[in-house]
Amino acid sequence: MRYGSVYLIVKDFEESVSFYEKILDMRVSAVNGGRFASFQNGGLNLCLMNGYYDAENKEQVITKGEYWEIYDDQAKIADSDNSRKVFINLGVEDLKAEYERIRGLGIARQLTPIRFIQVFSPYWYFTFMDPDGNPIEVTGGYTE
Repeated sequence: MRYGSVYLIVKDFEESVSFYEKILDMRVSAVNGGRFASFQNGGLNLCLMNGYYDAENKEQVITKGEYWEIYDDQAKIADSDNSRKVFINLGVEDLKAEYERIRGLGIARQLTPIRFIQVFSPYWYFTFMDPDGNPIEVTGGYTE
């Protein structure tokens, strides 16, 4: 088995593409219409799925096999509460500089200050939310 990607089902496709272009400091790598966008970043593909595209463009959708609402009703998924059980973790060389860059963008929701935790291994990090309430944790080099 090989790793493919992690994708997020989003409410506002254009806002999310713009948000991740700014946060990742890179242009979207590939876009499939207004349905799917991919950011290819060193082997990790983070993708965005427009949760409403299929429902709004039924004439483009061809399916085979049984319909499973829990997986297939993307509009319902996009509208559901975000449980925040999955974190997107990004690593940087200079955590303080990245914190200032992210803060300066003015788009990070619920941005924490830089914090420290040590359970088995010590690390510094900060956390914020994307437009759909997906938590993003940024870790990296930091000196007090």
